Amino acid sequence: MGCAGSTDRVTADGPTLAPPSFDASRPWRLHPQVALRDEAFGALAYHYGNRRLVFLRSPALVELVRSLEHFDSAEAALAATVGERRRHGYREALARLAASEVLDAR
Repeated sequence: MGCAGSTDRVTADGPTLAPPSFDASRPWRLHPQVALRDEAFGALAYHYGNRRLVFLRSPALVELVRSLEHFDSAEAALAATVGERRRHGYREALARLAASEVLDAR
């Protein structure tokens, strides 16, 4: 799906990758081989293992991703950081990030 020059866009507003099976009741974290670089639009996530570059196109999504390791589940992180009406979109964004190996199940 990705190579050294590929980019995937991940937003909370709409899918750009087909969301995989994602269990939001499990604890998640930023993958240990991923570095986030803050940008005006959100952040760039670079995975040193698979060389994938992913755009996180929302500062709120970046905040959510960074907070995941502090919660017992992705659902708990969503409840603490995202309004109820917007959680579905963010849940899908987390699923796409997991598929891109930006997130790692703990």
